[in-house]
Amino acid sequence: MFTPFKRHANKFNYIPRYYDPEKEAREQRRAELRGERAEDADREYTPGQYIRTQREARAARRAGAEERGRMRVFKIAGAAVLMLLFIYLLYPKLANWVLQLQQTPRRPVPAAQAEGEFNPYAPIVVVPNDYQEEQEK
Repeated sequence: MFTPFKRHANKFNYIPRYYDPEKEAREQRRAELRGERAEDADREYTPGQYIRTQREARAARRAGAEERGRMRVFKIAGAAVLMLLFIYLLYPKLANWVLQLQQTPRRPVPAAQAEGEFNPYAPIVVVPNDYQEEQEK
């Protein structure tokens, strides 16, 4: 019914909108992944357009992965060659040097010492024990 007193204000079907830069960037990335470009927005869809773009992107990813795998193999082969060179060329010299360090150096006995004096550097002479006890009969 008509009444001069309103119970509520007039309503409009207005939906407030705002600019969302993240949404815009997201939509742009999706369009690029689908193979659409800004200048292609007015063109019509051609059959197989999205499939072709995805196939090319997949081929590019696989080529990059193969290149990384190939480089990894070259690095491992180079490390193996360097290790073999080390073993072949440097290891014998290194082992010989370590063996020379392990041998006890013999110090010469000074000739200036008299026969009766104690020489701490003189080699020790070990005499076998020839003494045998007599067995009781």
